[in-house]
Amino acid sequence: MPMNPKDVIEFGKKNGAVMVDLKFIDLPGKWQHTSVPFDRLEAESFEEGFGFDGSSIRGFQPINQSDMLLIPDPATAVMDPFTKHPTLSLLCTVQDTITRQNYSRDPRHIAKKAEAYLKSTGLADTCFFGPEAEFFIFDDVRFDASGHEAYFRIDSVEADWNTGRDERPNLGHKIRHKEGYFPVSPQDSQMDLRTDICLTMKQVGIEVEVSHHEVATAGQGEIDMKYDSLVRCADKLMWFKHIVKNVSHQNGKTATFMPKPMFGDNGNGMHVHQSLWADGKPLFAGDGYAGMSDMALFYIGGILKHARSLAALTNPTTNSYKRLVPGYEAPVNLAYSSRNRSAAIRISTYSPSPKARRIEVRFPDPTGNPYIIFAAMMMAGLDGIQNKIDPGDPLDKDIYSLSPEELKDVPHMPASLEESLDALERDHQYLLKGDVFTKDVVSMWLEYKRENDLKLSRLHPTPMEYFLYYDI
Repeated sequence: MPMNPKDVIEFGKKNGAVMVDLKFIDLPGKWQHTSVPFDRLEAESFEEGFGFDGSSIRGFQPINQSDMLLIPDPATAVMDPFTKHPTLSLLCTVQDTITRQNYSRDPRHIAKKAEAYLKSTGLADTCFFGPEAEFFIFDDVRFDASGHEAYFRIDSVEADWNTGRDERPNLGHKIRHKEGYFPVSPQDSQMDLRTDICLTMKQVGIEVEVSHHEVATAGQGEIDMKYDSLVRCADKLMWFKHIVKNVSHQNGKTATFMPKPMFGDNGNGMHVHQSLWADGKPLFAGDGYAGMSDMALFYIGGILKHARSLAALTNPTTNSYKRLVPGYEAPVNLAYSSRNRSAAIRISTYSPSPKARRIEVRFPDPTGNPYIIFAAMMMAGLDGIQNKIDPGDPLDKDIYSLSPEELKDVPHMPASLEESLDALERDHQYLLKGDVFTKDVVSMWLEYKRENDLKLSRLHPTPMEYFLYYDI
């Protein structure tokens, strides 16, 4: 059972807490935190909150409106697994100090509004999410992008490019490009490290379903958690990313969730399973295609219709579009299918149970903000149900092998962040329903991404441009 404020204080005392760590998330999707001594935490703190300066947080208030409050959520209390001194960790939502209203740009608040909107529609009371966030764990990373040089260099003892390196001794057993899916040791050198990650996840209340090496060379992995409701799943995904990075760091390694950290091998995706339920019963099971209900198919129709604008939120970096390239590992063609992993939306067939009826959206990646990703996809799916959007016929062929003629009528994902932001600017009314996303949030997202990601990437020459053009 979730703890109330008094339970949290007793929990902290029982575990010898000397500090309270207050975590919250900025608009792009990175955790921020501030800490207070444990004896400052009182039952009233969960209503009165703790003040902080919002003007220094990405996507938050301007400096003339900077005073904000962090309101701890008692249901999120855990002991932090990484601090030297016993520390109680609490996830927070953000409030305005004057109005005492939840802050419209706080992503966790957006996700909470999405859950409330779902219930208000009467269509369902819960949307479950199950993300599969892939990552790389490298032994070394170096990069720079200054006025006179730009480069990145990564390394891994597993990497294909190290077969000839003098490692004194080099023991071989490297992983060839695209042959990293499920090898045993000694090729898979990170089994114990991933288990350390799984055990730490368990410490903070996350149930692990599977852990394995992924397709790419150089230490690509995947650990999947059990599905949960929208806000709780987003909370857990933030803990997951934090744990992967910190356990790797403790082991003298470095982890990244970048969609495409290297050329020539698979990148990091985040397939997101999702389904609607009401009164404890699954609503996606039916007698339609692949055992799905009309509601499920309309939900698919909504996501396919809005996929190009969703991409600005689900694939929100310039690097995202180095993974979303036609003919490579990521599904860029907007089609759905049963079992077929080359489609943008797959319907799982692992189990015939009605409870297992779900869809898997395969184009997102883990650089996005999970509160925003989950809320936006659900809003697109609900729009599909409300407007009975037909997803069309399934595409059960291997899409990667189709000819240009066969693909000409199949819509596709944007080819760049700029395209996806333009699509979001044109198509975002479905996000505004129920005041889940506000026009201010959409505008701030567009402004931030255009002024940061796009402007910087346009201004900086790249090593590849030297390779292509230096001798012209």
